[in-house]
Amino acid sequence: MKRIGMLTPSSNTILEPETFAMLSALPDVSVHFGRFSVTEITLSDKGVGQFDIEPMLTAARLLAEAKVDCIIWNGTSAGWLGEDSDAQLCASISQETGIPCSSVVLGQRELFRRLGVHAINLVDPYTEDVNVAIQRTFGAMGTTVAGWSSFNEHVNWNFSQFTRSQIKAKVQELMQQHPDADGIYAFCTNMKAADLAIWAEGRYGIPFIDSTALAVWEALRVIEYPNADRLAQQWGTMFNA
Repeated sequence: MKRIGMLTPSSNTILEPETFAMLSALPDVSVHFGRFSVTEITLSDKGVGQFDIEPMLTAARLLAEAKVDCIIWNGTSAGWLGEDSDAQLCASISQETGIPCSSVVLGQRELFRRLGVHAINLVDPYTEDVNVAIQRTFGAMGTTVAGWSSFNEHVNWNFSQFTRSQIKAKVQELMQQHPDADGIYAFCTNMKAADLAIWAEGRYGIPFIDSTALAVWEALRVIEYPNADRLAQQWGTMFNA
């Protein structure tokens, strides 16, 4: 049995059931969660301070007591704080616990390389200033944001309330406006978008990447799990990468 540990924002209600749903196809993999306080996504001192390393290290130490095989930060904060913030966090967790650690944004670089994704249509719940920071980070990572559409929300719990139909409409709008994108990215682990992958890929013929699914993909990559492709039929071509 392989055990995956995931760090989870306290007010996130989507990523745990979505992760359980994905991993239900892999009976020899279990997943375990550790929470720390996150209630808003803003660029204020309070908003940024939620992602200080120490509270996340505290949660990681507790996950380590479950003897997990990896620890994944299942959140997207490096999108607006910069890729280095996750690199530093994961290095600190690995040094502290002796357990391999990665994140959504660190996994994103490798997944996009394997998929050949260079220009994305981005759907997220965040405010405009956060989106500007995300586009800056992605650009530094070699990914162009061809188009983006957001719900302009900052309360983290509220992200979970956007419906599948609302998210789907944003994908359709972006693909009409920016049909040359070579990937679609739903960037928020508290937004229920993972099950749109088969619809979107069937309609547009390009990869659909959901950040919660990306956390699962990265965890399976880190633990060198050999059968991640079992998830592709239900959750998208990213699991064949």
